[in-house]
Amino acid sequence: MSAQSSIIAVPPGIAVAPAMPDVLPPIKVRHGLSGFIYRHPTIAFGSALLIVMLLIAVLAPYLGTVDPTALAPAKRTREPSADFWFGTDMMGRDIYSRVLYGTRVSLAVGFSVAILASLAGLAIGLVSGFVRWADGIIMRVMDGMMSIPPILLAVALMALTRGSVGNVITAITIAEFPRVSRLVRGVVLSLREQPYVDAAVAAGTRTPMIILRHILPNTLAPMTVQATFICASAMIVESILSFIGAGTPPNIPSWGNIMAEGRALWQVKPFIVFFPAVFLSLTVLAVNLLGDGLRDMLDPRMAKRL
Repeated sequence: MSAQSSIIAVPPGIAVAPAMPDVLPPIKVRHGLSGFIYRHPTIAFGSALLIVMLLIAVLAPYLGTVDPTALAPAKRTREPSADFWFGTDMMGRDIYSRVLYGTRVSLAVGFSVAILASLAGLAIGLVSGFVRWADGIIMRVMDGMMSIPPILLAVALMALTRGSVGNVITAITIAEFPRVSRLVRGVVLSLREQPYVDAAVAAGTRTPMIILRHILPNTLAPMTVQATFICASAMIVESILSFIGAGTPPNIPSWGNIMAEGRALWQVKPFIVFFPAVFLSLTVLAVNLLGDGLRDMLDPRMAKRL
């Protein structure tokens, strides 16, 4: 049969779909930094904003215009201008410089509390989740601590000590680590029933080695996400403590005590409260976006959708 005889005649008036090509064009896959930003925009935006805040904290001595603790009663409550970008407070101190230095305090408290609470909660959660006889005792203590709101527990602890950055970090850490221990315990309870853990127990592997080799690596992902939310919560609690006078002392600039000093003049001089509040909101937003992005990236169910 010839090639011409194999052609099928099509009646007039009937549309014919074009033939599909034998080889489909390759799908473009984004790689590198642009691909990561495309797949995880919340992580990218949150990280960029947090890096900006970190640079402000590190470069505060070079970005500030004057000494943040310098008093100038003759220049008090000045409106924002070219000389005082954010204005001055009731003692004539430059709010711009104080806000920049306040970034150091908030980030130091947030990161320190996140690290310390994660380490303490990880250790307690591993022991409570894997050692059955200790679970009931430890969790009842954690439940008692979690029944008290973190801010109230931090205020009560600060009432027993003097105001300082170290004491603020300690108080907030004590208020936050029970939540990490609860999270880690829940993960460990599901992991200890896995076949590879039973095999390690049957092989005679010691409990500390099972925890370090088989349990600990699987708890790092959820604990990392939780640490970001603890960091944001710690910065808010620190600002509240400073705002009510139970946090950092007034001679150390922090966003909380800057807002506390301007609350009496809020209706006539709102800029004293506005600028530190904006910096606090942006920093907490950056950390929360980073945490949301990490949760989506580390969750296998969400990873399949990306």
